[in-house]
Amino acid sequence: MSSIDLILDKALAGERLNLEDTIKLWESDEIEKMGRAANQIMLRHHPEPITTFVVGRNINYTNVCDVFCRFCAFYRRPGHQEGYVLPNDVILQKIQETVDVGGTEILMQGGVNPDLPFSYYLDLLREIKQRFPDITMHSLSVAEIAKMQELSGLPMEEVLRQLKEAGLDSLPGAGAEILDDRTRRKISRLKGSWTEWIDTMITANKVGLHTTATMVIGFGESMEERALHLHRLRDAQDIIIREGYPTPGFLAFIVWTFQSDFTNMKAEKVSAEEYLKAVAIARLTLDNIPNFQSSWVTMGADVGKLSLEYGCNDFGSTMLEENVVSAAGTTHKVNIDLILKLIREAGKIPARRDTKYNLLKVYEAHESADRDFIMQN
Repeated sequence: MSSIDLILDKALAGERLNLEDTIKLWESDEIEKMGRAANQIMLRHHPEPITTFVVGRNINYTNVCDVFCRFCAFYRRPGHQEGYVLPNDVILQKIQETVDVGGTEILMQGGVNPDLPFSYYLDLLREIKQRFPDITMHSLSVAEIAKMQELSGLPMEEVLRQLKEAGLDSLPGAGAEILDDRTRRKISRLKGSWTEWIDTMITANKVGLHTTATMVIGFGESMEERALHLHRLRDAQDIIIREGYPTPGFLAFIVWTFQSDFTNMKAEKVSAEEYLKAVAIARLTLDNIPNFQSSWVTMGADVGKLSLEYGCNDFGSTMLEENVVSAAGTTHKVNIDLILKLIREAGKIPARRDTKYNLLKVYEAHESADRDFIMQN
C-alpha cells in the first residue's frame, strides 16, 4: 500500500481530509491514482455523464491599476499613455454582440483604477441591466471592490449591497491567487490579505451575490500554502452554508496556472501533470463545492479534456474575448463546436448552462452548435 492509499480511501469513504492529508497528496507523485479517486468523488456530485459550459465574454473595461501585481502583463500604471477606460457605448456594444450569439454571461473586470469613483460602477451596471435585463453580470473582483470601499468610505457590506441592487449578479473568484500572505506579498506588496479576500466572499453571499473560487499555482508557493488555500476555501464555504445566506456559497472552483511570459515575475511553467494533480487534490479536499471548471485558457484544449477525468465536470466559458491571460503569452482559443467535440471525446454529453449551473440545453449525439452561435470566433 502506497503512502497516499489511506488518504484516498478516507476521501472515498466520505471523511474529510485534514491539512496534513492534503499536504501529503501535494507531496506525492501518484497523479493517476489521485485522478481516479477524484473522478469517483466528482461522479457522486454529478452521476449523469454530462459536462457543462457557458457562453460568455470577458470585457476588460480598464487596464489602469495601482496594485502592480508582478505576475500581470495586462495592467498599466495610472497616467500611462497606454492606459484606457472603455466608453460605456463600447461596453454595451460588446454585450450586444454577446447576446446576439446567444451568450448569457459577462465577466467584466479591469485593473484597480483609482480614478473611477464608486458611482461609475453603479451607473454602468444600471445602464447595462436596463438595456440587457437577462444578461448575468458575473463581474468585478475583490481587489476592485476593495478600491470602491476605500474611495466611497462605505462598509464592505454596503458596497456589495449597492452593487447587487445596481445589477451585479455574481462575484468571480479573481484575486485569490494563493490564500496565504507570504506569497501574496511576493505577488504585490499592495495585494489584500487572504483574510480580506475570504471576508469579502462571505459577505457577498450574505447580501445575495453568487460566487466562485479560484486558485493560481506556480508562484513558487510551498505545498503547505497550496493545502492551506484549499482548507481556507472549505472553511469559508462551511460558514456560508451554516449561516444560511441567500446564496449557497462558491458554486464552482477553478485552478489556474501562472503564465509568466511578459511579466515581472519569472517562474517555471507549471506542467500539465502538476495542473491535473492540483485539480484532483482540490476535488478530494473541497467536499462542499459542487462544480469544478477546466482551465483550458491556460492549459490548452487537450489538457482541458483530460481534466474531465481528474475531477472537473465543467468546461468553463467559451470566452468570446479574453485579454489578461493572452497578455502573458497564452492564447488558447476554443469555439463551441470544438468544445462539443472535446467533451464527446472524453466520453461525456455536452450541455450549455447558465452562471448558476442551470442546464439550458443538452446536446444530442453529433448535434453541432446552435444556429445562433455561427458567428462565434
